[in-house]
Amino acid sequence: MTRTAIDYAAVYQALPGMVALLTPDLVYADVNEAFVHGTGRSREELLGRYLFDVFPDNPNDPDSSGAHNLRDSLLRVVATGERDTMALQRYDVESPERPGEWEARYWSPVNTPVLGGDGAVVLIVHRVEEVTELMRARHRAGVDQSRVLEAELYTRARELQELNSRLRQAHARERQVALALQRSMLPAPRQVGHLAAVRYRPAVGALNVCGDWYDLVDLVRGHRIGVSVGDVVGHGLEAAGVMGQLRSALTAASRVAAGPAEALDVVARYAHVVDGAESATAVTTFVDFDRHTIDYSSAGHPPPVLVHPDGRVEFLDRATDPPLDARPEPARRPEASTTFTPGATLVLYTDGLVERRREGIDTGLLRLAESLRRHRTRDPESLADIVLRELLPPGGATDDTALVVVRL
Repeated sequence: MTRTAIDYAAVYQALPGMVALLTPDLVYADVNEAFVHGTGRSREELLGRYLFDVFPDNPNDPDSSGAHNLRDSLLRVVATGERDTMALQRYDVESPERPGEWEARYWSPVNTPVLGGDGAVVLIVHRVEEVTELMRARHRAGVDQSRVLEAELYTRARELQELNSRLRQAHARERQVALALQRSMLPAPRQVGHLAAVRYRPAVGALNVCGDWYDLVDLVRGHRIGVSVGDVVGHGLEAAGVMGQLRSALTAASRVAAGPAEALDVVARYAHVVDGAESATAVTTFVDFDRHTIDYSSAGHPPPVLVHPDGRVEFLDRATDPPLDARPEPARRPEASTTFTPGATLVLYTDGLVERRREGIDTGLLRLAESLRRHRTRDPESLADIVLRELLPPGGATDDTALVVVRL
């Protein structure tokens, strides 16, 4: 069946609900027809203008707070990169036909970020549902009853908004602590004397971060390095703590183990006594620059990718085994080896880079292979940025992502 091209601009204009696109500076970038009709302002009166210059608070009502609450919500979206659903707001609007007269209006706004390739907010989708007619209908049904219902509604809305604010603050604090803990435990690529780039991208969700890790370590015998990545199930401070324990254990084991399988054997035994290490995955590679070989072993993790200078892409998938703590009794894990020529590129990553909902993992792996093949001549820093830009969803991934790129 031929796939029909979709005109998303036309879809946006035809949306039945009121939707505006705002810049991070809260300037109107675009509005759909429903927004023009619902606000009574033309596109020319909106586009390129600061939102609160067009819709200020009612100067005749000292208790008005609609503009203040909306501004807080929008700035929160810019700062956190997360959607913000507001409680019902009374936000009076000046009549376009009768300047100086303000009409009581009731709105239910939802503000959603659009993220760029670097994870920063580039636009805000400001969706508004007007419920003014519902409130007026309540007034017509009976003034006394309407006032009671309205007062109760506002009380519940304020309580909900205050609760959401406290939850956001608590989540933000835990996220900041978890990310700081993770960054303090993850090594910089300069700790090994080879051309490497590392990236970590937190998930879009407030707490769904800090389970992914990477490691680069100089090995004690010969001109060799160990390169590893892993993923701990869970999020927040607990996942960050488990991640730190497993990464440290693998670093120590890699320095004395005969090969990557033996190193993972040691870490698997350790994972049995670490709460929260259930279903944790890891893959480790030992790169020997004298012999031009890569020995590798995987514990339930997506396969590393070796990109040869001629463009051939090789998935290192011949030594796969269950996750670290998946076996009732520890057993020796498989190990495989491959060769490389100078100028090849080794790439390790976590599943946030390649897995998508409603899509098979093979699709994500093929997408990664094609991106690496096309851009294989770029230096590791540029290649890492390009891969993240091409593979991560425009709105950000729902799982955190770690990426290591090593030029061999």
